[in-house]
Amino acid sequence: MDDVPGPPVLQPGAGPVRAREYLPAEVDTVLWGRLPCGDDAPVLTVEPGAEVTLDTVSHEGILEDQGRDPRAFFGAHGVDEVLDDAVAVAASDLVRDPRTDGPHVVSRPIRVAGVRPGDLVAVTVLEALPRVPYGVVSNRHARGALPQEYPRGGAPLHSVFVPTTPDLTHGLLPLAPGSEQVARFPLAPFLGIMGVAVAGSERPHSVPPGPHGGNIDLNLLTAGSTLYLPAQVDGGLVYVGDPHYAQGGGEVALTAMEAPLRVTLRLDAVAREEATARFGELAPLAETSTHLVPMGLDRDLDEAMRACVRAAIALLVARYGMDERHAYAYLSAATDFEVTQVVDVVQGVHATIRTADFR
Repeated sequence: MDDVPGPPVLQPGAGPVRAREYLPAEVDTVLWGRLPCGDDAPVLTVEPGAEVTLDTVSHEGILEDQGRDPRAFFGAHGVDEVLDDAVAVAASDLVRDPRTDGPHVVSRPIRVAGVRPGDLVAVTVLEALPRVPYGVVSNRHARGALPQEYPRGGAPLHSVFVPTTPDLTHGLLPLAPGSEQVARFPLAPFLGIMGVAVAGSERPHSVPPGPHGGNIDLNLLTAGSTLYLPAQVDGGLVYVGDPHYAQGGGEVALTAMEAPLRVTLRLDAVAREEATARFGELAPLAETSTHLVPMGLDRDLDEAMRACVRAAIALLVARYGMDERHAYAYLSAATDFEVTQVVDVVQGVHATIRTADFR
């Protein structure tokens, strides 16, 4: 289990870089534990429609409760080559207080020229490449869906090291510590954090999602999908982080299979008037090749569900001209409402509306 075969590790700048614009995860191009705000200077400015390739670093293996030494942490599982940028972040003096800040390593913001508050920034995932052939799932510090039950025995942390198959298509999670028997599950890489900066000078905590997006943890945001986010400041100031190789709906243990990605994004702008006509209320909304995915967010899961239903009704009214009562009926008959995650303080529900039903 501890032998980790597979393709070459994608060290910073090495291997395929799809876009002309490339943003590595260097100490001066990332934040740790906080999300960008309006007072943060962009590290890159692009025109609408531009493509950007970014390297992302996972927080698993670099946090204090894992020793803040990724070479030692992953070396204990037989890993010979650890990402240089993960080592650099862990060894840096980046300001992060574990008592008040989140765990996530997040890119500093990218400005999209011409975007104004109220416009939508459309972030399309063109490619999501695993950078290493392994990941980690952690349950820590009485958090997750069962905080009074796990981790067992009062332990502060339980991390499971998960190798992948050599072709990076499946994870291999052992049935028990040291077991050679595994559960084999498909990988579907995506970014847990995709967002725009909030107005003002206070950087938000990296864990709870909100109207700015942030730690949405929507597992449908794989390659080919788009996330629409309402800009709160000029330029939008887009950022990403929290890379995953796989996540079930709910993300119940606190983390899913966390592991670093090299992602290529296309950043577009949708003017406020057009956005309102296409989508109704301006709120985080995802779109895949087959579905529209409105979301609801609230500390109370019941309220998140209600918010998602309201957003879905408003979307159907704006997009297809449905009567709201008929939209409500359609959602009940034909749409799945799914739990996005229950572990990020603000919980999430999303709806999957088939676009083929309206062609």
